[in-house]
Parts: sequence; structure tokens; C-alpha cells
Amino acid sequence: METIRVLFTRRRHLGSLAIRTFTWSAWSHVDLLDDSAGRPELVGAVAPSGVVVEPLAYRLQKASRAALVEFRVGSAAAVLAAARSQVGKPYDWVGVAGLVTRSRDWQGEEDWFCSELIAWALAQGGVPLFRETLVGRITPQHLWMLDNPYIRPSKPMELLDHI
Repeated sequence: METIRVLFTRRRHLGSLAIRTFTWSAWSHVDLLDDSAGRPELVGAVAPSGVVVEPLAYRLQKASRAALVEFRVGSAAAVLAAARSQVGKPYDWVGVAGLVTRSRDWQGEEDWFCSELIAWALAQGGVPLFRETLVGRITPQHLWMLDNPYIRPSKPMELLDHI
């Protein structure tokens, strides 16, 4: 078994507050951390851009809180390849509406909400965390509730010291 790290963040931002409120979560966003090339990058779905690759420091600069969580997978390379295969796909705006209306099965075939993408990519690594039919209902809180080792510094930028 291998491990892969997922970054959980929140911001002092109205959108972040809304997501945390409607998902009953301390976190509003999740990304996969890819530090295999020597420079830490995040792969994730962000509004309004969709699935993107961004430097870790960029996300941490915007964060008011952050944590890195390790997940056991069969193949970290398969998880990252799956997530990177979705780069350029649009953000799942219907998923945001699903948060508000609480009709949680919002996964479209060509768009992603952050936690949907992470749950799907982790399953591609050989160790599904959730039933396949539930991936479209996963929020950051569902991923956070799983029992995995984590690092949560008092200042988000301090996570750079752990990469």
C-alpha cells in the first residue's frame, strides 16, 4: 500500500462559509497533493475554473486554515493520473445547487465538485473509500471524517515545511 496526501482548506470568504454551512464541515475545499516532480502542486476542482493544477503555496496563501491528510491507496500514481486526466473539465455548478437543496446526487459526467473529484480519483488508486454510487454525494466533511493521519498547523503556510 502507498499513501497520497489530500489538502483540506477553508478561507475567509463568503463562498467558503456557504459550503461549510451547507455541508456541516470545518472545510470548504479539498485538493490532491502531487509532490512527485519536486515542486508541490495541487490537482483539484475550483470555482469558476474547473479542474486545474496549481502550486501548493498559491492555495495556502489564500487559506485561513489548512490540513494535510494521508490516504492509503493501492497506487498513488494511478490516483494522480486519474485526477490529472480531468484537468480542463468544468466546475460542477449543479453540485453547488445540490448543497443548497440537499438533493445530494449531483455528479455529472463531465464536471466536478472538489470532493467528488478527490473521492473518484482515490477510488482509481485501487482502494475505494465509498460505494461507487455515492461518489457524487461526497463533501469535504465526508473525506475529513475518515480516520487518517493528518497535519494541521496553526498557520496554513507552515504546511510547506512538511512537504
